[in-house]
Amino acid sequence: MDRLALILSIIGSLNWGLIGIFGFDLVGWLFNGQGSVVSRIVFTLVGLAGLWCISLLFRSREEIVETGDR
Repeated sequence: MDRLALILSIIGSLNWGLIGIFGFDLVGWLFNGQGSVVSRIVFTLVGLAGLWCISLLFRSREEIVETGDR
């Protein structure tokens, strides 16, 4: 779950970087606009992944390494 959350957070940050630098929304472009159902699902999943990643801040390094081995 941690890796999936990290991957989705990276996708979201790259998309925001593209929006900030070039004014280009890659997710919206790929899925027919920001308002499309698929785009909204992707944005929701990225947001939930970001919330999940907050838990990484409060875990010890050993705990993260142990759960990553499973």
